[in-house]
Amino acid sequence: MPNLRPAGCHTITPSFIVPGAAKVVRFLEEAFGAKVVDRYDGPNGTLMHAELLFSDSIVMCGEPMPGLEPMPAAFSFYVADGAAVDATFRRAVEFGATVVNEPKDQPWGYRAATVTDSGGNRWTICAVIEVVTREEILRRMADMMGG
Repeated sequence: MPNLRPAGCHTITPSFIVPGAAKVVRFLEEAFGAKVVDRYDGPNGTLMHAELLFSDSIVMCGEPMPGLEPMPAAFSFYVADGAAVDATFRRAVEFGATVVNEPKDQPWGYRAATVTDSGGNRWTICAVIEVVTREEILRRMADMMGG
């Protein structure tokens, strides 16, 4: 049987529903380089549905409507390396994101930073900077907790 998913859609494709979705789409284009691959605007400038391509993955979004309540989401946005985490974080803040966590190396081998967009979606910008064994992660986390 052929794969009937649209290009960029995986077995699970995330989505969010937030007021001001069109503003969030503009932010995602400017801050994260997302490309709108499909869009349906409704009356009065409402965004009924949009599909954004982030590298090889689609994220869907739209405005709340009767029977479709607001539902922000949390995303992990993987970039190429630690320097890209920092650059993407700065660009996100420049385009209006709210800082949750500044870029920082994590015990599990990632560099990560977290922001929220105007719709309340949480974006953790991350890159694998070191391959770490499970045992080493547990040791580092215990050291972090003072144990």
